[in-house]
Amino acid sequence: MNDIAKTIVSVSNKQRNRNEREKEKIMSKEKPVIGTEGIYDARTLGAPRMLVLGIQHMFAMFGATVLVPALTGLSVSATLLFAGLGTLLFHLLTKRKVPAFLGSSFAFIGGYAAIAPMLEDPANPGVFNVPNTELLPYACFGVLIAGLMYVILAACFKIFGMKKVMRFFPPIVVGPIIICIGLTLSSSAINNCNTNWLIALLAIAVVIICNIWGKGMIKIIPILLGFLVSYIVAAICGEVDFTPVKEAAWIGLPFHMQDTVIGLLSKPDLDTGLLVTSIFTIAPLSLATMVEHIGDICAISSTCERNFITDPGLHRTLLGDGLATSLAALFGAPANTTYGENTGVLALSKVYDPFVIRIAAVLAIVFSFCPKFAALIRIMPAATIGGVSMVLYGMISAVGVRNVVENKVDFTKSRNVIIAAIIMVLALGISNSDAGCVTIGSVSLSGLAVASIVGILLNAILPGKDYEFGKDEQGDTSVNFKV
Repeated sequence: MNDIAKTIVSVSNKQRNRNEREKEKIMSKEKPVIGTEGIYDARTLGAPRMLVLGIQHMFAMFGATVLVPALTGLSVSATLLFAGLGTLLFHLLTKRKVPAFLGSSFAFIGGYAAIAPMLEDPANPGVFNVPNTELLPYACFGVLIAGLMYVILAACFKIFGMKKVMRFFPPIVVGPIIICIGLTLSSSAINNCNTNWLIALLAIAVVIICNIWGKGMIKIIPILLGFLVSYIVAAICGEVDFTPVKEAAWIGLPFHMQDTVIGLLSKPDLDTGLLVTSIFTIAPLSLATMVEHIGDICAISSTCERNFITDPGLHRTLLGDGLATSLAALFGAPANTTYGENTGVLALSKVYDPFVIRIAAVLAIVFSFCPKFAALIRIMPAATIGGVSMVLYGMISAVGVRNVVENKVDFTKSRNVIIAAIIMVLALGISNSDAGCVTIGSVSLSGLAVASIVGILLNAILPGKDYEFGKDEQGDTSVNFKV
């Protein structure tokens, strides 16, 4: 029996047992206790507890979500706004059944870096932390198209089924691409760390300690704690200038139309060649995030003891994730993805009511209208960002290795060695070449884009396929970009 089938059977049995327990609880008028047994209707806890649980979910996603705009130059306020709106849209499209929070995706950072690399800080030579506001809308256009790829895959799932579609995205293709995503970003982390290695090492230490030895919520929010501790120490040491925070207003709009894709497409000097380049550079990255999505939904199903794989169905969850990503990109925010941190909170609290997630989404929207808060994120020391991102980028590459190992890719077969070798050489070689890309006419393709396309084609052409989705002992859901 394949892993997904096992998940479905296991979850179905647990759901029947849960229904029986709920009936007994209603008959006895027993009050639910947080953290002891699954709670599917948070209204029984009362409004104050529901609010606290919503705040907890917001903080769980917070550190990782705001890190993406810090690394790419996108708006923090827009990021929070469309994380909240994207989550609400996802819940609407999944019939309000799936308790998932959609935060910023790390998988597309390499795409942003290729199309709109951060500019050098005039005050700190060698430090690249100035947003490339002119080119960021072009990168967002590529992410918008990547979101529509989800919609296409959702339709394919509905029409053809998972097995027929996922055979084009085996671990031998997805794994090496994920490895390269992290490795191509590693130099930017080192450059940021070079500004103050003591602060950077402190951030790294906090993330590692919390992730390995932390208990309860501490283990779930290592990124946020790494931020806070290193940020506070840097401020005490005089490394932070709070002037922009003092000057920022308390209330303001989360984004400006000129910074969005809509504003870009209305420009008379629109560079159509760069638009096409952004599509070919960023859209292929969605193949990794779509596999990640499947893994996240399986994890949420197992945690909540409900079969979200068939009800509301993966086609609905993919549709919700994809449209949320396209909506965010349209208005200058990062791509969205289902957040493992919030799944951890679900497991910790055992409160599985999606309404609590929607409370967190509304809170994120409220925070997005506070420019003072966004300014606080913008002035974050480069060393803090570098320290946290060093762990994060390394973890992304490690996830790729895990994807290959857990799915038992056979490297004694020449076809698998050839596919992995060509993907990695193309991705890293092109990224580190003098040109930094492959130019075909007016279109420039990044190393990751070329590697993804070539990897998929090689896997389809070369004989000796040894992979079938759903048949591996360890499963097909080992892609997870969360720390």
